[in-house]
Amino acid sequence: MSILSDRLFSLKGKKVWVAGHNGMVGSALVRRLMAEDCEILTVERPILDLMDETKVLEWMTDARPDVIFVAAARVGGILANNSYPAFFLHENLVIQNNIIHSAHLTDVGKLIFLGSSCIYPRAATQPIPEEALLTGPLEATNEWYAVAKIAGIKMCQAYRAQYSHDFISAMPTNLYGEKDNYDLETSHVAAALMVKMHRAKVEKQKNVEIWGTGTPLREFLHVDDLADALVFLAENYSDDMHINVGSGMEISILELAELLAEIVSFRGEYTFDRSKPDGTPRKLMDSSKLKRLGWAPKLTLREGMAQAYDAYQQLPAVANGAMQHSSTKTME
Repeated sequence: MSILSDRLFSLKGKKVWVAGHNGMVGSALVRRLMAEDCEILTVERPILDLMDETKVLEWMTDARPDVIFVAAARVGGILANNSYPAFFLHENLVIQNNIIHSAHLTDVGKLIFLGSSCIYPRAATQPIPEEALLTGPLEATNEWYAVAKIAGIKMCQAYRAQYSHDFISAMPTNLYGEKDNYDLETSHVAAALMVKMHRAKVEKQKNVEIWGTGTPLREFLHVDDLADALVFLAENYSDDMHINVGSGMEISILELAELLAEIVSFRGEYTFDRSKPDGTPRKLMDSSKLKRLGWAPKLTLREGMAQAYDAYQQLPAVANGAMQHSSTKTME
């Protein structure tokens, strides 16, 4: 049952800052917030470097946002996390620390921190409840990013406990959709497979390589559904416990590849590079708490992936064929 009629907080008339508005999640939030009666604040990196604590505080003191969505982060797939552990740990810690602390100093009314499903232990009970946090070792292939995100959750809890700020944290599952990262060196699995399927079709290749065994199970959520959930949570959730945001459906990497092959119209075969890591065997989050509040995703995986592929094909570099022949290192 929805509790929209008994909102805990209203975005109406508020100044809402989307930190990281150029990214996949941030841009989806901006699109979603256009349907709300609020003023959307964005700022470009040349004007505000989120790594600069003094500049962040100065900008927030001047702009005076009432609400902040913290969607700014350094993100990437298994290869990127393994290759640049210091970058992932340091940059994410600094960015979120600067924003959360400045939100305290400027008395921001509501802050929504965006985490990740990788915060949970590798061997967590499936589906993963919020209470599983810090109950076991993390997945080694993305622990640095996970540690930073856990610190962000704890920061929100600490400022909530000490200063009574309405700071909350949302943990999305694996995301895909418009403005995803399509660089095969740093992308996540859904975007990487989409690029490889499209490239194979265009170049008439007979095989697409899949990392690992293809057996790991993953849950996926379209970024537009996430944006809708975050707006819902901003108005309807206030608690120190972080909350999971997922679709509740899981699919193997091989099944995802087969689905994308249908959508892209690739009719070749698959090979498996078993020298590459699978990551955690299964990662399905328990999003029943969010469901009980009255929110559910609108898009099926097939609908969402088809929309994502349409958006990918509209990118200038894809439309003119440049992306198919990029010099960027790939997974092959």
